[in-house]
Amino acid sequence: MENVLADQRYAEARKVTLVGSVLDLVLGVGKIFAGYIGSSQALIADGIHSLSDLVTDVLVLFAAKHGSRAADEEHPYGHARIETMMTVALGMALIAVALGLGYDAARRLFEPELLLHPGWLALIVAAISILSKEIIYHYTLRAATRLRSNLLRANAWHSRSDAISSVIVLIGVLGSMAGLTYLDAIATIGVVYMIAKIGWDLAWHSMRELVDTALDAERVSKIREFINDIDGVEDLHLLKTRRMGADALVDVHIQVSARLSVSEGHQISEMVRKRLIDEMEEVTDVMVHIDPENDENVPPSFNLPLRREVEKKLQQAWADIPFAEKIEYITLHYLGGKIHVELQMPLAVCSDRDSARHIRDTLIAASKSVDGIGEVSVCFH
Repeated sequence: MENVLADQRYAEARKVTLVGSVLDLVLGVGKIFAGYIGSSQALIADGIHSLSDLVTDVLVLFAAKHGSRAADEEHPYGHARIETMMTVALGMALIAVALGLGYDAARRLFEPELLLHPGWLALIVAAISILSKEIIYHYTLRAATRLRSNLLRANAWHSRSDAISSVIVLIGVLGSMAGLTYLDAIATIGVVYMIAKIGWDLAWHSMRELVDTALDAERVSKIREFINDIDGVEDLHLLKTRRMGADALVDVHIQVSARLSVSEGHQISEMVRKRLIDEMEEVTDVMVHIDPENDENVPPSFNLPLRREVEKKLQQAWADIPFAEKIEYITLHYLGGKIHVELQMPLAVCSDRDSARHIRDTLIAASKSVDGIGEVSVCFH
């Protein structure tokens, strides 16, 4: 089932991206050609911006194909971060392109003889670009929302940045045609700023994911609320969240009553996991650790011995107590840095109430002589 969903996700992302790729290729080549013929450096820069969208599309296709692959033995958490790494690479590439274009535009501003004089051709192509890129922006953004793909969403905004940069080009061309020849170079710098900002935003957001930055405060608060609403959850702590591609992963410690059975504690943890995955679409995996107490605020128990050693020491403490051999089961509770012991004995060992009190007091006193033992109770049944 997981593989089928991954294949469907890739197929839809590929369809959307290929449509955008064709448009980016046509617009990129067209704007560079029109900018050259129509003497508009800003339009040439905008054409390079469109071709950078084409590079983005290639990266999206690669990431969608390989990032949607299911988990395997070498990658137990899946391959979603391939998409993240590709987004970082795209962002850095855009910044590099922006720096190159910005240097050329600034040079022309300081050397007026290098300024270009765009005409009607540049104006018409810029207007066509605005309309086309705005349409592809909405088309890609709808798919990104449907597929919960940050890379597709970034690609959609990259398309819109191309549309906005074309608006800047339009203004620059109009100004140049009106006699303000330097406006085309200034418009180029405006486009460069947009390219660099998009590149930085893409790279920074994805780098934050690579270092396991938590989800935003609103989502974390909602997760906390969902967990606290589960019957049997007394409290929660050590709540951690992170992203992996389009997915969100959650780790949490929940506190339940120390008197619950192991199976009931497990059932509560499974309900926590199911609730978060059902209620929050982006959450795909939840790791739940069950605690009988808040282990952030109580003395640690990891230095206490386990059952085999505890039973051995108790047996030694009970060596001179003849009725100790009637103990049927020992329940251990590791709480507050101590071991609390529950002893179960058949009621038949007691002849009357006084003998029951004597057996209980004798066992409690002997058990408490063992290091690490806290409370001791004896139950007759």
